[in-house]
Amino acid sequence: MISQLSWKIGGQQGEGVESTDRIFSTALNRLGYYLYGYRHFSSRIKGGHTNNKIRISTAPIRAISDDLDILVAFDQETIDLNAQELRPGGVIVADAKFAPVVPEGIDARLFAVPFTAIADELGASLMKNMVASGASWALLGLPLDVFNKALEEEFGRKGPAVVEKNVEASRRGAEFILEQAGGPLTEFQLEPADGKQKLFMIGNDAIGLGAIAAGCRLMAAYPITPASEIMEYLIKRLPKFGGTVIQTEDEIAAVTMAIGANYGGVRAMTASAGPGLSLKAEAIGLAGMTETPVVIVNTQRGGPSTGLPTKQEQSDLNAMVYGTHGEIPKIVMAPSSIEECFYDTIEAFNLAEKYQCPVIVMTDLQLSLGKQSCELLDFDRIVIDRGKLTSDLPPLEPHGQFKRYEWTEDGISPRVIPGEKGGLHHVTGVEHDEVGRPSESAVNRKKMMDKRLRKIEGLQITNAIHADAPHEEPDLLFVSMGSIGGTIDEARRRLEAEGIKTNHVTVRQIHPFPAELFKPHAERARQVVVIENNATGQLADQIQLHVGCGEKLRRVNKYDGTPFLPSELYNHSKELV
Repeated sequence: MISQLSWKIGGQQGEGVESTDRIFSTALNRLGYYLYGYRHFSSRIKGGHTNNKIRISTAPIRAISDDLDILVAFDQETIDLNAQELRPGGVIVADAKFAPVVPEGIDARLFAVPFTAIADELGASLMKNMVASGASWALLGLPLDVFNKALEEEFGRKGPAVVEKNVEASRRGAEFILEQAGGPLTEFQLEPADGKQKLFMIGNDAIGLGAIAAGCRLMAAYPITPASEIMEYLIKRLPKFGGTVIQTEDEIAAVTMAIGANYGGVRAMTASAGPGLSLKAEAIGLAGMTETPVVIVNTQRGGPSTGLPTKQEQSDLNAMVYGTHGEIPKIVMAPSSIEECFYDTIEAFNLAEKYQCPVIVMTDLQLSLGKQSCELLDFDRIVIDRGKLTSDLPPLEPHGQFKRYEWTEDGISPRVIPGEKGGLHHVTGVEHDEVGRPSESAVNRKKMMDKRLRKIEGLQITNAIHADAPHEEPDLLFVSMGSIGGTIDEARRRLEAEGIKTNHVTVRQIHPFPAELFKPHAERARQVVVIENNATGQLADQIQLHVGCGEKLRRVNKYDGTPFLPSELYNHSKELV
């Protein structure tokens, strides 16, 4: 028996690849396996090659695998594009309709199953995906009742007749391939899972859930890949908690509406990707100048312009740190796991109100859309901190105004909800004095700039860096952000087995950069290897700017739209040692 296995399904977008993957992986999750998924899809609604890859394991995993055990193909293009990933002795399960052929040089066993023909017999060619699912499940020798339960959950809302037909389609697919293969393939029998309950979600769903738990009651957003699922998640759930989601006419309206709601005392957010972040830049400056909290999620994708809207990249770091005209306090944080997407979103709302400034939660496409197992979330950890929001105000003197922007030692001024008795003040995006009146005084300008900027001096979020540092003097210190960490750790295991000492730091606070926390790790390492999905090494530049260590800094960059594989990082690292 084996402890892990990799399965991929591919075809044309709109053929049911996504639903096949969803039911197959949901059933595996029910059994207690750990899963890590990756979606490759085209930037169009229908058509174009798409594939979903799922890695299945009895132990926690946080990376896609180098190779592939089973490939399910709805067309020959899927085989031609993906067969090279198959390990020797791998399996292709393909629709007999297109007379599948194994490419020359590929050591794989082909099972041609009449997906479409069986589905047509049952009255709906779309059910070929359930025939394929049943065939895949049968090859693994897993209990069919668990699969059928997942199938019922998927189609139950369409009525029992639809459920029965899909169950029958999966049963026929299973029977056909078992007869062809002579039973389940023993080389693909998975060891039993631990059976423990686990969540199985994408990062965007975890962010949406975190926003609800944080007390967010308004999301204003405009649809954009790969951020749209946050909005879709909250559309279904936020009204149950007295909140609402508004689809605005554009990204500028979305962010200004979120800023206005926060000014009115409602925790509000928006979410977008790179092109939307560009449009939000001026309004982010408004939030900084007026010291209004706002949470913005940026789900990075391939750029610039429309770029590669459905592909992996981490090239918005500079835009998030520097993308506003003028100078404002701003916090940029980068979760690196599904769990962190949830907890960091809650912390982002607390930080925004505590420091009265914009907070950007930075993810990337793989973390946003890659479905992964995660442990059950601990809601007892949630703490709501609204900072210096107050309603206990002394009466104003005649013709007096509340000092909304009062000069304080920590730079953070008292804040009120509009309409609060004794809280009358002026609000403007131009430079202003303590009560908000416009002022062009040089003395006042310097005083207010200093006040705003010192708010985040020395700021550290929870686990600003995550360090896995078993060695006092490592040969290689790997540095990453976002979704790359699990891939690095798999490469490290191979390097450690060869006697190469490695440590790993995940930077979770991008701005202000946690230089004092990071510096000791860099000083102890012979080489600092920064792994990024961009062309210019934006995280490496931040390290060089704030920490130095230029002579030992090494950059490993990938910007072709695909995530790193463990073997790639292993091979790069071997060249460095």
